[in-house]
Amino acid sequence: MFKQSLINTFILWIVNFIPQILLALLLTAWFTNKRLSIKGQGAFKVLLYMPNIITASTIAVLFSSLFGYPIGPVNSILHSLGITDTPIFFLNDRNTARGIISFIQFWMWYGNTMIVLIAGVLGINPALFEAASIDGANGWQTFFRVTLPSLRTILTYSLVTSMIGGLQMFDIPQLFLTPAGGPDNATLTTSVFIYGQAFKGSYLYNRAAAASMIMFVIAGVLSAILFYLMRDRDAAKLKKRDKMRKKAAKAAIKGA
Repeated sequence: MFKQSLINTFILWIVNFIPQILLALLLTAWFTNKRLSIKGQGAFKVLLYMPNIITASTIAVLFSSLFGYPIGPVNSILHSLGITDTPIFFLNDRNTARGIISFIQFWMWYGNTMIVLIAGVLGINPALFEAASIDGANGWQTFFRVTLPSLRTILTYSLVTSMIGGLQMFDIPQLFLTPAGGPDNATLTTSVFIYGQAFKGSYLYNRAAAASMIMFVIAGVLSAILFYLMRDRDAAKLKKRDKMRKKAAKAAIKGA
């Protein structure tokens, strides 16, 4: 069950994070584009960020009602459109249950990621954008050649925090489905597994502690990999060259 929970956790995180970061980048490019000069940006940002401040229990109850069986708003809409004649039990299917939980996580957190990225863009030196504009770069070229490279540190932060948050995914899988982890343990995450081992049934605190330490090691290894992949390669090369020069200079002094 622990292996299954680990697989479920990675599937749920990947399926919700990829569209989350893509939409956050798209909205960031939209809001920070001075040529568009969008009016009412503050209102848009508040509306997009609002799902992040709603409590998980409220969201779980909301989506449980939306996808209710046999009577629920989603089933009613599908029936009225003639898509299906019989109600669909969304929460009793592995794929739809995973998809709904992934969508909830995406919907809750894309606004937070967007705000973090916008803050990073506002911290970039405006002279870089002016130079790109003078050189004739269009909006997309400016975003991919100037904005994204300058956001490397912020993107690393977003990736690491999202990865750690994904590994700790608990509230929605625990509250949304009854029993937690269903159907057929398709939405059982590692945090739900650890909670179940420690506080339900046999109260196996030793097994829960062991699983927690394994997750700690996995989070540390994945964070190190992300830091390595997102490093500034040019700065690393310069640092390596400088180190080699210093080493050669010391060798020359020692030889002399």
